Amino acid sequence: MAFGDSVPVQRAKSFRYILSNKAICINDGELIVGERGPAPKATPTYPEITVHSLQDLDVLHSREKVWFRVDEETRSAYEKIIIPFWEGRSNRDRIMATMTPQWHDAYNAGIFTEFMEQRAPGHTVAGYKIFQKGMLDIIRDVEESLRALDWLADPLAFDRQEELKAMKIAAQAMVRFAERHAEKLEALACAEADEKRRSELLEMARICRRVPANAPATFHEVLQHYWFVHLGVVTELNPWDSFNPGRLDQHLYPFYKAETEAGTLTRHQAVELLEAFWVKFNNHPAPPKIGVTAEESSTYTDFCLINLGGLTANGENAVNEISFILLDVIEEMRLLQPSSMVQLSRLSPDSFIDRAVKITKTGFGQPSIFNTDAIVAELVNQGKNIEDARNGGASGCVESGAFGTESYILCGYFNLPKILEVTLHDGYDLRTKKQVGLHTGKAAELATYPLLLEAFKKQVLHFAEIKIKGSNAIEKIFMAHIPTPFLSLIIDDCVARGADYIQGGARYNTSYIQGVGMGTIVDSLTALKVHVYDEKSISLADFTDALVENFEGRDELLYRLLYKTPKYGNDDDRADDRLKEVFDIYANAIAGHTSPRGAAYRINLLPTTCHVYFGKVMHASPDGRKAGLPVSEGISPVQGADKNGPTSVVKSAAKIDHLHTGGTLLNQKFSPAFFEDETAVRKISGLARSYFKMDGHHIQLNVVSADTLRKAQEQPEKYQGLIVRVAGYSDYFNDLGVDLQNEIIRRTEHETI
Repeated sequence: MAFGDSVPVQRAKSFRYILSNKAICINDGELIVGERGPAPKATPTYPEITVHSLQDLDVLHSREKVWFRVDEETRSAYEKIIIPFWEGRSNRDRIMATMTPQWHDAYNAGIFTEFMEQRAPGHTVAGYKIFQKGMLDIIRDVEESLRALDWLADPLAFDRQEELKAMKIAAQAMVRFAERHAEKLEALACAEADEKRRSELLEMARICRRVPANAPATFHEVLQHYWFVHLGVVTELNPWDSFNPGRLDQHLYPFYKAETEAGTLTRHQAVELLEAFWVKFNNHPAPPKIGVTAEESSTYTDFCLINLGGLTANGENAVNEISFILLDVIEEMRLLQPSSMVQLSRLSPDSFIDRAVKITKTGFGQPSIFNTDAIVAELVNQGKNIEDARNGGASGCVESGAFGTESYILCGYFNLPKILEVTLHDGYDLRTKKQVGLHTGKAAELATYPLLLEAFKKQVLHFAEIKIKGSNAIEKIFMAHIPTPFLSLIIDDCVARGADYIQGGARYNTSYIQGVGMGTIVDSLTALKVHVYDEKSISLADFTDALVENFEGRDELLYRLLYKTPKYGNDDDRADDRLKEVFDIYANAIAGHTSPRGAAYRINLLPTTCHVYFGKVMHASPDGRKAGLPVSEGISPVQGADKNGPTSVVKSAAKIDHLHTGGTLLNQKFSPAFFEDETAVRKISGLARSYFKMDGHHIQLNVVSADTLRKAQEQPEKYQGLIVRVAGYSDYFNDLGVDLQNEIIRRTEHETI
């Protein structure tokens, strides 16, 4: 780097250095090349984001589950080079030094988390652009934008110039990275004795010299082209795991159709290439997680969510032959990564959803089912044009976005049940022994349910304000110090505007704050309303004391809470009316705010594994949940509280306005015995369609018995391949923490509809 280089140019030159010097890994027999590290499953740390301590590395190396092996060479480099240079300079250090005492108090109390602790913005999805343009095409676009800079009228012309210069360096670096693979492949071909493999190596070398420099022209080329782009995005930064090709069937179908009609590709060859593509995703775990980040997302799946089906840009059914081929690949490969989903619209054929359910019923936890019509309506409600909305979908767990045109960034989880706990103590947190909230009245002063609800509302607004102020500061720090010139190349309209993805360059910008524990907060408010205010069987002060005491000696009260109180998920308005109240309070608290990059703040309702962490920082809750146990996940009912079957669950869940969120997560568990009936698949398909007619966003099935899960806990060696749906992703049951395993076991198991 030259003295005086701007931050974007520094970042681009660092990116170029990495791609020019990192080891090239070509695995035996593979047809798609490129690894994040020197071998499959290897992954980098990002000290410019957060500096892991030597103790962190020891924890990563030795912990029983979700571990990373750290060799002595890496540990030595951290001790002698990385920590001395980066300690105090990382973005994590900047963020924590900038946050206010109020923010730290709320954060430490477990009111919310922040996503930028050990990762960076970038939760986004590729659109059509990268499948239609090569890096050389994009470089020409960059040069055109440079020529068009208005140095007289535009005060940001210099900033745009530096960003565009950085984009060009990054694009050129990617071309060279592919050429390095071609050179390695040619060298391997020269030494290869097997003629078939030699031919494959030479063909891959040809492809690497062609893409991503140029737009792909064949089925094989388009897969390799995307994979190089994917590696570029995750090498440049740790972009909250979720970068992915989005609507893969739509992108691949033109290539498949052209080649099969020309006789240059068979279905068998296409499947083989897709399976090789699946292996590449599975080779790439998310980067190391420590502390709160490991608690809130206790998995190393990379959250790459392949979208299938949906609608075309002109509103027609988008299901095609590749959609079904990809479902076959998903079933055959049975890998955790990439995750997969089907977009189900009113126009989608029954054969499509039935095929997806037949895979899910095997207990794989994939594909999940999403409502295309709801996603389109959500995005249009946010101001996207209809074509961009139809070209969008969901990524990560359930998050809606306009693919290839939007920067939509997750800002952290928000613990709604914890806020009620604080409310019951006049804003005081008993665990941290700090006044973290407002003084809204002691329990004895909240004499009516409206007064309690108003106090809760004030606390939600208070903590939302703290959270958003903090997120705005975090975003400014990223804007100043961590631009992403490579990612910006492939998101419309960053090149045209000469503006970075993290600086508002994308066509659309959104920031999401994820609400957690909806079932728990709803059932808690219901219990308080019924027992304190309606039946007057206990005072609020006495009830609050029972929570602090974890219901010790309160067996009769606990019994009434668990078995004699209306619960969300049973189509009972006595509980579901509280759902609507909480939803409106939370949505209104977040709406109307704008981030520094011009993003509108909106809500999602999803937990990843944060519902386990949030439960650990809480006392008992009024719904009968004991201290330390997980709160509910997504918009699913409290574990075991839904007694009236899955139809009642979806009727309850549909009572909130999904179309004014960016995604909601609903998990349901079915017994394998349910699917012994030949009509079961059609029943599940009908359940999904019924829920979606009520504007539900997402539904996911876990098909496994609680008895099987208990046996897997007792004898894990016999269940090493057991996969379960956790929240918005699937994982091996054996790799989950005991708390999370128990939470999944407690979820209601349906045997009938």
